Amino acid sequence: MKILIARMNHETNTFSPVATPLAAFGTNGPAWGEDAYRENKGMRTAMSAFIDAAEHEGAQIVTPVSAAANPSGPVAAAAYDAICDAILAAAPGCDAVMLDLHGAMVAEQTPDGEGDLLERVRAALPEAPIAVALDLHGNVTQKMIDNADVIVSFKTYPHVDMYETGEHAARLLLARMAGRARPVLAWRRPPLLTSTLRSSNADGPMGRAIEAAREAEAQGMLAVSVLAGFSLADIPAPCISVVVVSDGDAAAAEAVAERIARQIWDDRDEFVYRSPPLEESVARAAQVAKDVQTTQGVGKPVLLLDHGDNCMSGGTCDTMDLLEAALAQGLTGMVSGPLCDPEAVAALIEAGVGARVTLGVGNKLAREGAAPRAPFMATGVVRAITDGEYVISGPTYTGQRAHMGRAAVLDIGAATLVVTERTHEPWDLGVFESVGVDPRRACFLLLKSRMYCRPVFVPIAAALVECDSRGVTGSDYGLFRYARLARPVYPIDQDTGWGGHQVN
Repeated sequence: MKILIARMNHETNTFSPVATPLAAFGTNGPAWGEDAYRENKGMRTAMSAFIDAAEHEGAQIVTPVSAAANPSGPVAAAAYDAICDAILAAAPGCDAVMLDLHGAMVAEQTPDGEGDLLERVRAALPEAPIAVALDLHGNVTQKMIDNADVIVSFKTYPHVDMYETGEHAARLLLARMAGRARPVLAWRRPPLLTSTLRSSNADGPMGRAIEAAREAEAQGMLAVSVLAGFSLADIPAPCISVVVVSDGDAAAAEAVAERIARQIWDDRDEFVYRSPPLEESVARAAQVAKDVQTTQGVGKPVLLLDHGDNCMSGGTCDTMDLLEAALAQGLTGMVSGPLCDPEAVAALIEAGVGARVTLGVGNKLAREGAAPRAPFMATGVVRAITDGEYVISGPTYTGQRAHMGRAAVLDIGAATLVVTERTHEPWDLGVFESVGVDPRRACFLLLKSRMYCRPVFVPIAAALVECDSRGVTGSDYGLFRYARLARPVYPIDQDTGWGGHQVN
């Protein structure tokens, strides 16, 4: 038995000015062939689980590519072609296919990156079963449904079940090949744009939907996935989906998909996040810090999460709104970062550790339709310069080496700024500790993050305040110019009805 295993992950924010060339898919581009195998073997990705499952069966495996990039703008045409062509070139002679995909990829030549790839794989291997592991924020399309035999998505956000999702998808595919199961897919996609901050599985409407999915699995469905979708994509339907895999019972699968989709639609208003003004959020953080100090006498930092400029949704990591608002309200003892500004990093490196400098930081990549802003003028002392690398301690991407690009630390008095060459999610305390900054000693931690920082930073913090800088990942859909979006869709259209049909 020969199994094709590959990874192609990108969540595309079509409004993001951050480019996505081939080099963005990894430290220096994708890993190919044996390097793709080594990059995933022993790790916690869905591709890692595919490799383990195939090897357990004694299968011959081929791993043409492992390509994963941070969310950003549309994938360059040449990059998309290179990754897909590598997968297709490895297809001849394979008996099965296991693909670790995101589900929300938009390339310059296609709004349905995964659907187009699956269609080509199916054409190349019409008899080979195909299993797909998807991110919880995938935008499911008809092509994806038509050209996959098994689809399973993450059930957690932050995503800590990537390996388990791959394990689940592989188990169902191998059961199909052995004649132990007959996977049948059903799908529903209500016309609902969900806010990323409302897609945590811990509670709320998404938590209830995920619980309903787990209950359906316990009652006999092979797999039930609730995909929140990724709404910051100007495609026809960047909407929430329910995908059900049953064992040969199409009617049962359809009934489960319909029931959970109806539950989601009834809860639709709870899937919308409405941000208070940034100044109110900063004032609240200042008051929380005072209250904590008064009642508890502890020195834990207050987290200010700048979810309007979150790189894991395509943010530039260079909007300075939150820092400027915090300084205007007199906050001190701040640590802010990672701020992405390659020009500033180069200038700080040239100045050297110990040098006192004045330079512009950030505000250099405006979202579509936004007026350009002047950089934040920072005056301070260069405290550290590093290669920006560290090892993630977990729980997300545990053990993987992270690359922020070269990094520099600038102390401006009221705040310590960690400035990097690459956009980077604060997965880990290593973001700061690797450059000699102890985040536990800050009064306020200004992080460009929505969710992934929480498992690591919430335990060391006194409180958390969500802050919307109205950047390229802001929660207000009015900030973005949708041209391809199928209408009506909730919440942009308040009088939206849904009769169970798909939006194609």
